[in-house]
Amino acid sequence: MGARAEIELLLKASRLDVTLTSAAPWRQGGREVAPIGLAALDAALAGGLPRGQLSEVIGPRSAGRSTVLATALAAAAGRGEAVALIDTSDRFDPVSAEALGLDLAQLLWVRDTGDAARALKGMNLVLQAGGFGLVAFDLTDVPSPLVRRLPHPTWLRLARVIEGSQTAALLLGAEHIARSPGGVTIALDRARPCWTGAADRARLLGAVALRPRVVGGRI
Repeated sequence: MGARAEIELLLKASRLDVTLTSAAPWRQGGREVAPIGLAALDAALAGGLPRGQLSEVIGPRSAGRSTVLATALAAAAGRGEAVALIDTSDRFDPVSAEALGLDLAQLLWVRDTGDAARALKGMNLVLQAGGFGLVAFDLTDVPSPLVRRLPHPTWLRLARVIEGSQTAALLLGAEHIARSPGGVTIALDRARPCWTGAADRARLLGAVALRPRVVGGRI
């Protein structure tokens, strides 16, 4: 049985093959977004992660990447959307994510043991399957040189797969990986978190712990 057939069986077994994204997606400024569930971050990103786009969360260890991921997955699942995580280094903590409100029954969790190339194929297959509100690809524990060796056109292909769809795709890593033209980069730092994305301007939020910076760019 091929990898695509196996994923389709997993979707059917979890009843995720008939679970579509929200029938009334959030719209901000004429664009459809997937709210992350963190007020300061959603405000900085004009509502949340853009749907139909490839975005990323980057930063050092203990900067909050896992919290952003789990909260975003929980928010999407809470809207009745199916969510998926390609967990390259098997680092996802379902207990902590459930404590943040994630309904694990809405999650397709694809676990691996560090093979970034194989995990990338899984990410591509899940995106092609469609019907997900949020699909995340966690590369945070993969050494940066290995991530940089992944072919650049790969990210372009992933972006094209979800273009015009209701799916928001999210990459997680230690440093910049890729994003589509309409995607955003959430750059976290242990001392001073900031976010970069599509608006090409700085936004300072008063009286909040997280201070975003929004900057545009292509993959």
